[in-house]
Amino acid sequence: MHLGRLATLRAVADRGTIAAAAQALYVSPSAVSQQLAALEREVGQRLLEPDGRTVRLTSVAAVLVRHADTIFAEVELARAEVEAHVAGESAQLRVGAFTTALKALVAPVAATLHTTNPGVELIVQEAGGRQALDALARQELDLVIGVEGPGAPKRKDSRFTRVELMRDPFDVAVPCDHPLAVAKSIDMCDLVDQPWVAPLAGWSCEQVVLAACHAAGFSPTIVHRSSDWSAVIALVEAHLGVALVPRLARAIPSRQAVVRPLAHQAPCRHLFAACRRGSEAAPAIGVVIERLERQARVCAQA
Repeated sequence: MHLGRLATLRAVADRGTIAAAAQALYVSPSAVSQQLAALEREVGQRLLEPDGRTVRLTSVAAVLVRHADTIFAEVELARAEVEAHVAGESAQLRVGAFTTALKALVAPVAATLHTTNPGVELIVQEAGGRQALDALARQELDLVIGVEGPGAPKRKDSRFTRVELMRDPFDVAVPCDHPLAVAKSIDMCDLVDQPWVAPLAGWSCEQVVLAACHAAGFSPTIVHRSSDWSAVIALVEAHLGVALVPRLARAIPSRQAVVRPLAHQAPCRHLFAACRRGSEAAPAIGVVIERLERQARVCAQA
């Protein structure tokens, strides 16, 4: 049974349609259909059946999908053991993370590895959300740092090994001359009538902001949006609104804005590291995950 074709079937099961699977795999829908047709010939059974304008998996396909994640995990484990036998901790790892995690977690870990584990080389790229996990599944990345939210793998997702890193609380950013700037802490209820600078719509951090406002009994008046926390701070400095910013981003220098903790329990985003299940046995990946956990503890205590 061709593993690439089995991976294509897994993508269709995960995404629900051939078109969505093709988008995740960076191939055409016709290529997905051809892979599935070839897998049907290998198995000797139909794997898809019509369902209105789309298709659904047959019971035979469901059996294959149920075993697919175990098969892929065993392949990753075999690869990890071979790498450990041949190279030990020496390896080149491709790491994807969102901007704040690159600065606060990945960069310090890379600097430490340069001294403690020179055989481990990190190839780093900015990547986030579902796209990062798709790249991980396609073996274009070896390790991903993500945020809990839509598109994040469930803790029981058998495709990935997920390691919880830290809770990252949100604080309030206001202009320096704002009446609330002199307070040691700020109550969310004091921000009811303020214009807001928020993350992009649909972004996981937007959900954190909306949930905090709704818990305080109001819907924020969102006027400006950005996925770049330095841009968010700059817009606050320009008196365009107030914002909730994650504590990992508080190292961003600012002269015209102040960041204050919330008076009550702060909303948090939850950061995790993920790799393909089985690959965590590779010594280099194990080292990097351990260093990320250590750096996350440092950030959480700062």
